Amino acid sequence: MSIVRHASTVRPEIVSPETMYRTVCRLGIVPFFENPVTGWSVEELTPPQFWFDGDGPELGPWDWKIACVQSGDIAYGKFLWGGKAAFATVEWYRELMNYRRSLPKYQPSADQQKILDYLAANGSVGIKEVRGLLGVKKGAADTQMTRLMMQCRVVTGDISRVYRGEDLHYNGWQVSSFCTPEALFETDNEDFPDGMPAGFPFEAVSLQVNHSPEESLRLLLDHIRSVAPAASEALILKAIG
Repeated sequence: MSIVRHASTVRPEIVSPETMYRTVCRLGIVPFFENPVTGWSVEELTPPQFWFDGDGPELGPWDWKIACVQSGDIAYGKFLWGGKAAFATVEWYRELMNYRRSLPKYQPSADQQKILDYLAANGSVGIKEVRGLLGVKKGAADTQMTRLMMQCRVVTGDISRVYRGEDLHYNGWQVSSFCTPEALFETDNEDFPDGMPAGFPFEAVSLQVNHSPEESLRLLLDHIRSVAPAASEALILKAIG
């Protein structure tokens, strides 16, 4: 798919971890990288000097995404544009999940079910564990995890910074672990049989919605069009299909 670029009139607003988090919350669902919908990406909303290119001292959104993941109410993973990195608030991720999980093409294969069974027993998994579980190389393990993220069955649970060398230098290298969206977001009612205790720091969260997958799709289409006016319905369907 070819991408035609136009001069962007998007006002950059992401200049810190806090502004990145607020921007994701404002947009509800947003790709990390520039894509066919002009202005609908973290990349385009970040001033060039903050977009880490591997040579400068500024790590920008490549590092700031860790704060979004660790906030506990932002989904991050490869779940838009056929497997590209994206963020979503719980409100909009559950609509995508309701839609995606209803489609035959987003049902888990036997190998993917092995990963889901491992997650059910262990809570989280890293790529090394996936490689051992399936007996495959890293590229094949990455592919299976991307497919699970596209199914909305797995999200990035945490990201750890890797410090290297004698001076424990951090240059942006990270290691991710993965979990199910239910494990990351939902509060287990069995933990609080008498209701959420007073002063508990988090609100009860559910990923269940009380409408059909078709209604979730329509809600997503309307919402994305409202935050990304340049998006046609055809492009939005490619992004979330």
